[in-house]
Amino acid sequence: MPKIVFLPDDNLCPEGAVIEAEPGQSICELALSHGIEIEHACEMSCACTTCHVYIREGFDGLKEADELEEDFLDKAWGVEPDSRLSCQTFVKDEDLVIEIPKYTINMVSEKH
Repeated sequence: MPKIVFLPDDNLCPEGAVIEAEPGQSICELALSHGIEIEHACEMSCACTTCHVYIREGFDGLKEADELEEDFLDKAWGVEPDSRLSCQTFVKDEDLVIEIPKYTINMVSEKH
């Protein structure tokens, strides 16, 4: 089983985490099921950017983002070449290293 490493995040995962994952599980689902409360304002329907993450290792082994995900990533805070929406990124057979961005844009909670 692939190992998914979540790098330390001051708010969501201060110690970091290493999780064994089943292929086919989304990174967002995996995080939530292990107590890492990553934001997912659209309930994982690819309609926002709150679950944005950086894939620091293993990016090339993932299925490419589709056009809808790419469109939403264009609106996310702090996008980098290894950015993905965790609700649309599914574990395959490779280990991954995930970093949660310091900020997120949530139009609902920020009352825009």
